[in-house]
Amino acid sequence: MYTLPELPYAYDALAPTISEEVMRLHHQKHHQTYVDKLNAAISQEPDLAQASLEELLSGIGSLPTAVRSAIRNHGGGHYNHNLFWKCMVPGGSRLEGKLVDDIITKWGSVDAFKQEFNQKATGLFGSGWVWLTKDLEIIALANQDTPMMEGKGEPLMGLDVWEHAYYLDYKNKRDDYITQWWNVVNWPFINKRYTQG
Repeated sequence: MYTLPELPYAYDALAPTISEEVMRLHHQKHHQTYVDKLNAAISQEPDLAQASLEELLSGIGSLPTAVRSAIRNHGGGHYNHNLFWKCMVPGGSRLEGKLVDDIITKWGSVDAFKQEFNQKATGLFGSGWVWLTKDLEIIALANQDTPMMEGKGEPLMGLDVWEHAYYLDYKNKRDDYITQWWNVVNWPFINKRYTQG
């Protein structure tokens, strides 16, 4: 059985970028619902309980039809949010180490990388996520889909652009939310995922 993880910081710790109200709603209601519905799906296919969440999502196409959509949506939602909470840190952090060097090599500059990431995030129609993969590709995927479902492995980081992630704070200004999000990114965590493979 999957459980809702504790946040690695207080609900108000990311304010003013993300308010306490949004964090409580997002974590306690939305993420909890993904956990509950994932557990309900797994209970229908007990053999799947032995697989890790990463294995389930990477092999989404081979899962039993009766639970495939539920695991895609709610398993994806659980995995994505687990990563999302860790990709943020109160007060933000500095991008350093091998990751910054490789981003500059690939994108020309950190600003160019952020601009491309922001464009993918603002341009994503409807609900979804923008991801940075381990080969430093920026991809936007709908709903709760993850790069693992695309055969691209676990992502380094992801930005939630579902309306529930920002609407109470930013209303319809998704671009403002995306721009402000960089102020709370946990680069040491992301760099560690990058360098440790």
